[in-house]
Amino acid sequence: MHARRTKQRETIIKVLRSTTCHPTVDWIYNEVRKEIPNISLGTVYRNLKLLRESREILEIDLSGTFSRFDGNSDNHYHFRCDKCGRVFDIDEPVNKELDERVARKTGFEISHHRLEFRGLCQECQKAAE
Repeated sequence: MHARRTKQRETIIKVLRSTTCHPTVDWIYNEVRKEIPNISLGTVYRNLKLLRESREILEIDLSGTFSRFDGNSDNHYHFRCDKCGRVFDIDEPVNKELDERVARKTGFEISHHRLEFRGLCQECQKAAE
């Protein structure tokens, strides 16, 4: 079920799909304002919520920090740098066997899993040298 398309929603999706930086709401808001100057932050929040609920985008909840959003709604893995906080997509197929193994072991009906790798990105590794 897709959220009804509006100019605001279309612009938010376009902004999200044009970046791989997994932006915060504030970043999205500032980008969308370049095309729709009078849009409110509340409108951006409401539309992100609708797009998340209709599974057109992903919200990446990073335990205790600001949520970040991803225009790629296909299930995929992420890496988060412990130092700079940036989030990167991992080009690795999702391990569906893990879902099946956990389902067999627990009796749960597993629809999917989310996996986040943690550590230091290449830039932070270089800065630490």
